[in-house]
Amino acid sequence: MTIIEKIIASHSGQQTVKPGDIVDVEIDIRAARDFGGANVVKNILNNGLKIADPSKTLFTFDCNPGGSDQQYAANQQYCRQFARENEIRVYDVDSGIGTHLAIDNGYAWPGSSFVSTDSHANILGAIGCFGQGMGDQDIAAAWANGYVWFKVPGSVRINLTGQRLPVVTAKDIILNLLSIFGANQLLGYSVEIYGKESDQLTLDERITISSMATEMGAIIIFFPPTPFILKTLKEKTGKDYSTIEADPGAVYDKTFDIDLGRFVPMIARPGHPHDDIAITGVGQLKIDSGFIGSCTNGRMEDLRVAATILKGRKVAPGVVLKIVPATDAIWNEALDEGLISTFKEAGAMVSNAGCAGCAAGQIGQNGPGEVTISTGNRNFEGKQGKGFVYLASPAVVAASAVAGYITTPDQIPSVPVRFEKKSIIRSSLKEKVKSEKPTVAEGHVWIIPKDDIDTDMIFHNRYLTITDIREMGQYTFDNLKGFEDFAKKAKSGDIIITGKNFGAGSSRQQAVDCFLSLGISCIMAESFGAIYERNAINAALPILTFDRDTLKNADIKNADRIRVDFITGELTNLRNAQTCLINKFYDAQLAIYKKGGLF
Repeated sequence: MTIIEKIIASHSGQQTVKPGDIVDVEIDIRAARDFGGANVVKNILNNGLKIADPSKTLFTFDCNPGGSDQQYAANQQYCRQFARENEIRVYDVDSGIGTHLAIDNGYAWPGSSFVSTDSHANILGAIGCFGQGMGDQDIAAAWANGYVWFKVPGSVRINLTGQRLPVVTAKDIILNLLSIFGANQLLGYSVEIYGKESDQLTLDERITISSMATEMGAIIIFFPPTPFILKTLKEKTGKDYSTIEADPGAVYDKTFDIDLGRFVPMIARPGHPHDDIAITGVGQLKIDSGFIGSCTNGRMEDLRVAATILKGRKVAPGVVLKIVPATDAIWNEALDEGLISTFKEAGAMVSNAGCAGCAAGQIGQNGPGEVTISTGNRNFEGKQGKGFVYLASPAVVAASAVAGYITTPDQIPSVPVRFEKKSIIRSSLKEKVKSEKPTVAEGHVWIIPKDDIDTDMIFHNRYLTITDIREMGQYTFDNLKGFEDFAKKAKSGDIIITGKNFGAGSSRQQAVDCFLSLGISCIMAESFGAIYERNAINAALPILTFDRDTLKNADIKNADRIRVDFITGELTNLRNAQTCLINKFYDAQLAIYKKGGLF
């Protein structure tokens, strides 16, 4: 049997298995991340399931280790509460990438089985472990049953012949393989790599190569553990392990002999990890940013290479270099070795351990048009932001960050390339058509009898990246209890009547603009937050204050239709013809309003 067949057989009570067999595979360690973890818990609860073995069950919070996203923070806390109730170990936001923790802490070992809600759980092939990324239902089933069903895949053997050039890194090896096999030639296969040079690969190098099996379409990339690898694992975990190897007569669907000596430093062009060319083919392309990290290249060896290049140098003017170690232990080791100081002195930004920009939960994202060179495993359109992402080794990323353009360590110029001064940011200004602003509002009333409604209740901070006013209205009040459906029910021309200190809190303009987006014709409150009042006036959103006792004279009920005169302050309830006087626009407010806003 091949490696994967031997592991599956030993974990399914079978003497032998062959490609196409479907068996129940016992899972040694079952993990869920903050991405997908909450859904795993919901599947457990909604189906009345129990945890089969808490000691084999883990949470790893690595997608958004800063908890900087409200929804991630909510999911993380939901998982923490479930973990406390069920005595499940949590590797929280201060820990790092789950698959790396599994290797370094001994949760995975040669010949073991591991599943996670991480599509790169097959990174564990680096130590001869059968690791698989699976969906929320699969993981929930593994947590409840201790096993999952699996179809035994066919196996492919790759023999790496020849000797690699000194400039060819582990990242270059996998990018060269991607250029040969693309994203689907090895689809659904288990891949085993052999050769004199591959036997010399360190644990960190094997992790880099195995981490991109998913991008090749492969089930996993296995490296049979060498004595050196077993020794490395023992140093990390304190445990003795034996190797896992294919049988001498193992049957492979395909075998490839590939000359490693022909591999060159490679780069993947934006959009596809398998769209690879030699670095010399990109022609000193100017970059905006660099990123070193992810489960592919956030190990100590990667950081040491980057530090060697950055030592005594500076990141090019205008270029942003972001560095994220894979685990907190690696972070601390980098600190002890002085690498963090080297990075900071060079002008790089160093973040806490985790997946970083690859998972959109940490530093590493880029903006529209931004050119980034990254050590990540994916550069799908929109994956790491809205710019253009090139994939390369840590050495190339560090050298490029210093040069200001894509280059190799041996080609770093003495003077970095600077950005040219050219007009690439265009104004969206459209000619404004002057129209007379109405000084009387008439509409149906929303009575919101609450004081101190803050800007997070009006327009939550999770939406603050929205800059198009047309998109803002739909989120109005969705964080105000009892009025979460306001945006769906409100009609253009509606009027809001509320209590004291409306708009307390932050200076966010969106808390004003969302009402303009919905066409709200007027907001009346007993008082407004100081910044909110200015923002509303400057945006030509009609706001007025009133005395509560005086307003009672109009006997206004929810959904009544009223008319308000901004200049006189006269308010009329059209249901009962009752009137009262509220505070009118003051002179400066009226002048700005008639002008159509501050601008």
